[in-house]
Amino acid sequence: MHLIVVGCGRVGAGLATTLTGEGHTVDIIDRSERAFRRLGPEFTGQRIVGSGFDRDDLERAGAKGADALAAVTSGDNTNILTVRIARENYQISRVVARIYDPRRAEIYQRLGIPTVATVTWTIDQVRRHLLPDQGVSDWADASGHLLLVDRLLPEKWAGRSLTELGVPGEVNVVAVSRAGVPRLDVDELLGQEGDVVHLAVLRESLASLDASLNAGRSPLPQQGSAP
Repeated sequence: MHLIVVGCGRVGAGLATTLTGEGHTVDIIDRSERAFRRLGPEFTGQRIVGSGFDRDDLERAGAKGADALAAVTSGDNTNILTVRIARENYQISRVVARIYDPRRAEIYQRLGIPTVATVTWTIDQVRRHLLPDQGVSDWADASGHLLLVDRLLPEKWAGRSLTELGVPGEVNVVAVSRAGVPRLDVDELLGQEGDVVHLAVLRESLASLDASLNAGRSPLPQQGSAP
């Protein structure tokens, strides 16, 4: 996947280095060339001196074909403007903005813009929004077999019952976050684009769940199928 990180502070540099180490291509944008000194020698992407809301700079970073973008500068307004341009002008569906003001964060969450606060685990939180289907779990039990995971609902699941994602004894839909608001009444909900679904899943069933999500089919065996 190709990802863009805007802001090369502690969070941006750490995020870019982590993603590069996982095999993704990453370009990073910052107004100060000195900021790039935070990047380790393992970072192989472009270092672009510029702005996250300048279209020329975004296109130099590969915005036209990017899979995800994180805006993690020190300015709330800059981050929000950047992710709006990424989503509206370049159709980058996976975006996340770092927000310092919790009141603003709540407003943007309701508008469907994922945000993260400034906390010690910011890098991991940003990564979860950019790569929700890459096996990162929020929690695992002592045995390591039971996981709690978040998944961004693919567009092809819009209008379908979220209960179709469940498999008795293997996958349980726990809740859904919609426009920043958590919902527990999943049995009554139809999927919407932008939903983040929270699931309890056995580790051995995780790959099957992800394949079903991406294919737009229920992970339950179809009636009449061969045993």
